[in-house]
Amino acid sequence: MNVIATVEIAVRNSVGENLAHYFGVDHWLTQTPVHFKWREPERKKIEQALDSARRAEYSKLSQAGKADLDALAYPAGRPPNTSHLKRAKDRRKRIEVPEGAVIAELTMYFWKRLYGPEYDQKLWRETLKRTFPCKKLRRADIAVQLEKIYQARNRLAHHEPVLHKRFEDTVAAIRFVVEHLETASPNPDTPLAELAKADLVEVGKRAAALHAKLEAYR
Repeated sequence: MNVIATVEIAVRNSVGENLAHYFGVDHWLTQTPVHFKWREPERKKIEQALDSARRAEYSKLSQAGKADLDALAYPAGRPPNTSHLKRAKDRRKRIEVPEGAVIAELTMYFWKRLYGPEYDQKLWRETLKRTFPCKKLRRADIAVQLEKIYQARNRLAHHEPVLHKRFEDTVAAIRFVVEHLETASPNPDTPLAELAKADLVEVGKRAAALHAKLEAYR
């Protein structure tokens, strides 16, 4: 999970910086230019991330600070019989959060989806290929590797095993990303590869020991 988290953050940051530059607006997730529109699954994920970021900010406010949001949420006065839940929701909608806070709430599911075929014309060909600039790589090559990492991440998060071929495929996918992200030719010594190197060695040793132990039970 440490290695996968490192890769996830690196991909997120690379894509985020790339799209921020491409769209050229501060709130590119929620206020994209007219020439681009998110697909419905991604739009919903962005809405959820925005609400989650607002919830985090709302929880930090004092009761007086929360009450101050009523003036923004109900400029004509709060309607009678407004429930506590509805009031909190209306208040949160008036909280401005930085784009970085929304980005941090988006999971790997969102970022790997941007390399799917649905965004081939609108994102990959226009700009995202710069995140994996090696000319030999196709969008589908990257999508396949990110999917392997994503599937392994989900299994680990649910305390399910990642063993044998699945483990080997996951490690290979991780090496693919750390050696290709933001470099024109594959390089085992990129800053990201160096950052993940020690953890990958340790994971390899522990996996070998575990596989040997499992084999002994056969």
